[in-house]
Amino acid sequence: MASPDTFGELNLSIVGLGAQYPPNSLKPDELHKLATKYHPDSPAMQKVLSINKFTGIDTRSSVGTSDHALVNKPEAPSIAELHDLFISDGVPLAVEASRKAIAEAGIDISQITHIVSTTCTDSANPGFDHFVAKGLGITHQVEKALLHGVGCAGGLATLRTAANLALGHSMRRKPARVLCVTLEVSTTMVRSELNSIDELQETRIGACLFSDCASAVVLSNGIGMPTAEPVYELLGWEHKILPETETDLGFDVDPVGWKVVLSPRVPKLATEALTPSLAELLESIPGLPADYQEARDFDWAMHPGGLTILTGAEKALGISPEHMRASYDRYMNHGNSSSATIFSVMDRLRSKDMDAIAPGGRVRDYVVGCAFGPGIAVEMCVLKRNMGHRGIQTPPETDSEASRSEVGEDVDWASVESRESIPGTPNTQGETGLTVDDMFINEALASVELD
Repeated sequence: MASPDTFGELNLSIVGLGAQYPPNSLKPDELHKLATKYHPDSPAMQKVLSINKFTGIDTRSSVGTSDHALVNKPEAPSIAELHDLFISDGVPLAVEASRKAIAEAGIDISQITHIVSTTCTDSANPGFDHFVAKGLGITHQVEKALLHGVGCAGGLATLRTAANLALGHSMRRKPARVLCVTLEVSTTMVRSELNSIDELQETRIGACLFSDCASAVVLSNGIGMPTAEPVYELLGWEHKILPETETDLGFDVDPVGWKVVLSPRVPKLATEALTPSLAELLESIPGLPADYQEARDFDWAMHPGGLTILTGAEKALGISPEHMRASYDRYMNHGNSSSATIFSVMDRLRSKDMDAIAPGGRVRDYVVGCAFGPGIAVEMCVLKRNMGHRGIQTPPETDSEASRSEVGEDVDWASVESRESIPGTPNTQGETGLTVDDMFINEALASVELD
């Protein structure tokens, strides 16, 4: 019998995943176009636009372009205007991502028992989850929970909440099929961020990183009608708040949209929390194989909050970029889509071309999922990937994978041109692994002081 501090046989499985990105891909020059159109030249604006060229992101997925009417008004759009676009252009993305997850799960809409959702880029009553359920055609009564204030950690927070709800149903011998839905529309807040850079003369890099996406998973407790085979088994999770860090990371409400709060301490605080959090989590999961005890033994689905988070994780955990290959792929090709990114990373990780570049040519059976959010909150989980009974049987490419950038599948992600601006990873230059431009950007990032 497991002790009260450990996870036993949970019988919880992710049986379906889906991610949906909007059709537009923003290159770095799109931000430059808006900045120069609406704001005078200044030292802060120059610095942000320079950093924007070296984030390691090729394109950011967006519901619009720099020509969209909403971001070309005389003033930055109001929260009411942002909300209208979130509903009109964002909710359909969440509906489509959910449909993909439900279809892969092999269940009928009527079998959904709960919906756990999150967003940090909208606030309304009823919440967006009401309209997602309506868009899916759900007419029966489901238990719903909409998480607020969890930011980029929201995806794993919905999974943790779903797991606890599913276990409650298990105790009552009732089936649970929990739909977790994440939706973020961040790019429409570009004018608000540019205003702050201009008025406050601060180096605010949120406009360089954030993108739009919806993603979903279906979690099953294994009771009741059969589902498709598990994609991942959920073995356990860890949630903690780092003391006295609530002013370091956040997303504050403002009349013209939410404002990114990101202090220069965040990368160090986040990466320092990784090793102890992993140790505590692994200690709580009995029965892990002997060769899955260290960070490098696992594949990693790390939320790509930014370049310094990913490279810092490599150093702190002693892992390679290939351990986080799906995180780099999503970051480079789509940007940071806040809470919606982690399920997209998990979806991408099980694809054939990601398997082909696993570290040492070996795909791991076990995966650690990790994300950081306001608080600072650390969300972490351990998953067991279903490799099939005869070798690795990766599902065929899904529609969500087809929305990736122009980088071809035959190209090794580590050799993509933008990787040259990512310090500490393949194809960097010189003895330190840094180009002159990289050093400039690192210095700029190190001195970032955001509200």
